[in-house]
Amino acid sequence: MTLNGDAPLYGPPPADLLDPVPHEDLRSAIVTGVPQLLDELDRDTRNVLLTLARVWSTLVTGAIRSKDAAVDWASERLPTEYRPVLAHARAVCSGEEAEDWSQLRALVRPCADFLVAAIRDQAS
Repeated sequence: MTLNGDAPLYGPPPADLLDPVPHEDLRSAIVTGVPQLLDELDRDTRNVLLTLARVWSTLVTGAIRSKDAAVDWASERLPTEYRPVLAHARAVCSGEEAEDWSQLRALVRPCADFLVAAIRDQAS
């Protein structure tokens, strides 16, 4: 992200100081954390779902997107029944809705499982 922005707070541009992160290192780093993310699904549902969307988006496109942009990207590719789950996660993150998963609870785990399967397909 620092290299993409290449806007220093102080000193030379980051691209003058830092080498690009090899794509395979990025892929490995983001995929390695997926099992730990799933362990947090019940406690931090919103952030886990948003992060899984970002991981999937990054693996497929090579671009590191904001949570909003990753949700937009992932929603277009999700089965229709899981789209409200990601939409609610985004709305909770932005403060538009309360973090109440009671209406969507039955879809949270299947949505996360779908995202993880998509991530594994891309990572292999």
